[in-house]
Parts: sequence; structure tokens; C-alpha cells
Amino acid sequence: MISVNVLDIVPGTSVDGPGLRTAIYMAGCDHACPGCHNPDSWNPQHGRPMTIEQIASVVEENGFPVTLTGGDPLCNPSGALAIAEAVRRLDLGPLWLYTGFTFEQALRNAALRSVIEAVDVVVDGPFVQSRRDLSLTFRGSCNQRIILVSQSLRQGEVVIWREPSCDF
Repeated sequence: MISVNVLDIVPGTSVDGPGLRTAIYMAGCDHACPGCHNPDSWNPQHGRPMTIEQIASVVEENGFPVTLTGGDPLCNPSGALAIAEAVRRLDLGPLWLYTGFTFEQALRNAALRSVIEAVDVVVDGPFVQSRRDLSLTFRGSCNQRIILVSQSLRQGEVVIWREPSCDF
């Protein structure tokens, strides 16, 4: 039975992807980005251990699409993959994942690639304080990209998510 250290599960958030979502904050991050908004998330021993079944139960109870964040979910690829697979079975909508790795770095590592292939959207790249931009949607610095995974893999190049516009 896989257990993952979870810092928090936040249902109904609107800052980690479009609409209301359940954000799962996984413990552990090796990037240590200067200016990180959540340095307490770096330690993989922080948070509380939860089984995949417990996490899926919370997600199902809330009924929102899921965002895996942290820390960095790709710093625990087996845990992130198990969560992604469990969430997929609930069929709640697009699954987002935040990582400090670039999309290209993740694809070159078999364990990380398996997680990337299990999600719909990846917000990639480390937070870079000198490139911080508060006007950006769903990310903190302008080097970070919001990537549509299946289209990118199919086309062999990064396909960027475009925020739907509100035309009145």
C-alpha cells in the first residue's frame, strides 16, 4: 500500500488551475527555488502520511478536478503516479500538475515521464524570482509554461494552454 506525505488537500481552490479544483500539496521538493512561496514544502518528511485510498476518498467527496502540487510531485514520482491513476478513475476533469522540472527534463526520465503521461496539463519550470510576474495566470514567473500534455506528446513539440477568453 503506497503512502504519500501530504501537506494539505484544499478543495474548492481557484488558484491552481481553471475553475474550482482540489489541490493536493505533496511534501518534498529538491529545487529550493529562491523566493519560493512555500519553502516548508521542501522537506519530504513534512505533512502527514496518507494512503492513495484516503486521498482518493477526499477527492471524490469534494468532486472537483484535481491539481497535484507541493513541493514538487515529481520529487515523489511513484506517489504522484499512484495519485494520478486513482484520480483518473474518478473522471472529475482535467488533471493538472505543477513541477519545477521542465517538460523536456521530465520526459527524459522514465519515472517522471510516466507521471507526465498520466496528467492532462503540466505547469513546468522552477520559480525564478527575477522573472516573477503577478499578472500571470496560474504561475509565478514568466519562464513557467502551462503545457497541454497529450497534444504536446502527439505533435512532438510543446503545446501551450491558452486561457479561454471572455468575449461579451
